Amino acid sequence: MCKLIILTSLLFLIISGCASRPENIKASYISHERYIENDCSQLVIQMSDARAELATYSEMQNSKATSDAWGVFLILVPVSQLTGDYEADVAKWKGVVEAIETAQIKNKCKQPVNKQGEEANNEV
Repeated sequence: MCKLIILTSLLFLIISGCASRPENIKASYISHERYIENDCSQLVIQMSDARAELATYSEMQNSKATSDAWGVFLILVPVSQLTGDYEADVAKWKGVVEAIETAQIKNKCKQPVNKQGEEANNEV
């Protein structure tokens, strides 16, 4: 019985220590007030930059999550526990994207139009 408790606890620690996938990370709160003074063209540039940073950190975080899965499978150790991950960066850039979107809405900026002639959905 004691071995079962120890194994269950060890398994829980291993699984809870794995890096999260980017799509499961919630955005950090970033105030839109930081961007509200910018005009629409500046907001478009800032949004492009923020989305590029989010994509970069999401890719790096996804790589960490994959490494953790292999690490747990092969050696029972989530590698990101030893090397760290990019969860905070993904959360930050998701928050920046949301803040810029809010500033664009409040400034009544025209949303980019996709190929179907509909407003683009800017969710990440």
